[in-house]
Amino acid sequence: MKTIDDFNFEGKKALIRVDFNVPLDGESNVTDTSRIDAAKPTILKVLEDGGSAVLMSHLGRPKGKANPDMSLSHIVDKVSDIIGVQVKFAEDSVGAKADEAVAGLQ
Repeated sequence: MKTIDDFNFEGKKALIRVDFNVPLDGESNVTDTSRIDAAKPTILKVLEDGGSAVLMSHLGRPKGKANPDMSLSHIVDKVSDIIGVQVKFAEDSVGAKADEAVAGLQ
């Protein structure tokens, strides 16, 4: 059985489905980082190999409609702090804007 350690991500872009449905307080601060901490080794493996990571998740259950209170933009700074790399937030996950965001990764 292969694991992530059997792959080399040098020059590749990896789409990683992470569980960042983390609890927030009334000021949109992350109150429990355990889910972000759990994803850190996978993300760092890709980055340390020389690849780029596209992280995909959700926050809350917006029922198909955009809800600013449930935007992953609230956790970008906390994710950046935990993994030690500046995380960029893409407003859209489909279409030209999403393509541009992924194409611009280093």
